[in-house]
Amino acid sequence: MSMGTNRMHIVVFTGSGISAESGIPTFRGAGGLWEGHRLEEVATPEAWERDPETVLRFYNERRRAVGAAQPNAAHVALANLEQRHKVSIITQNIDDLHERAGSTRVLHLHGEIMKVRSTLIPEKVLYWGPKDLTPGDHCPFGSQLRPHVVWFGEEVPEYTNAVPIIEAADTLLVIGTSLQVYPAAGLVHLVPPSTTVYWIDPDAGRIAGFPPTAALLIYSTSACSAVPRIVEELLQES
Repeated sequence: MSMGTNRMHIVVFTGSGISAESGIPTFRGAGGLWEGHRLEEVATPEAWERDPETVLRFYNERRRAVGAAQPNAAHVALANLEQRHKVSIITQNIDDLHERAGSTRVLHLHGEIMKVRSTLIPEKVLYWGPKDLTPGDHCPFGSQLRPHVVWFGEEVPEYTNAVPIIEAADTLLVIGTSLQVYPAAGLVHLVPPSTTVYWIDPDAGRIAGFPPTAALLIYSTSACSAVPRIVEELLQES
């Protein structure tokens, strides 16, 4: 272990399944449709150029859903892991449920729904909260604000920051993802060969190609069913 005999570096990689149990829908599971639109029609740079009002309305609904949701037992259990271990969370989710549960080190690969950014200066990111974002909401430099999320076809800038985190994992928890979305899913191939991996998802183990590790423990169930129990075991490890 890199952190000593009784303190591990536990890296957690989460997907939409963990937040679905808080009532946040997974649109891929619903056929990728919203009001008759394909998800790609409301979550791409081209959609933003073509019809920004529809894109804003789509994300306003997402923002309201996140604002109304509460962290579930899996989120809370992961936050409790910090009592004993160093915990780094890498999430594909754009909600803030990990933070609200109490986790302090969270990297969002695909952005954050409660934040917005300038279309003129992408580095200018503002906290927006659950309120609607509308045409005419401008950044301090006068440009329209857009959701601070990664759209289909855009680069994933936080990927490079996630690489050294996952390369330093003593233990990896993969939760609520079937590892089908790239490039994010490729991160699991970077864990050290000695890493113990827990994979918790109803579809876990149904695809091949997970990298060889010292131990791969598969839980083909929901996050709330398995994560609290796994966390309790990890808290008791010395």
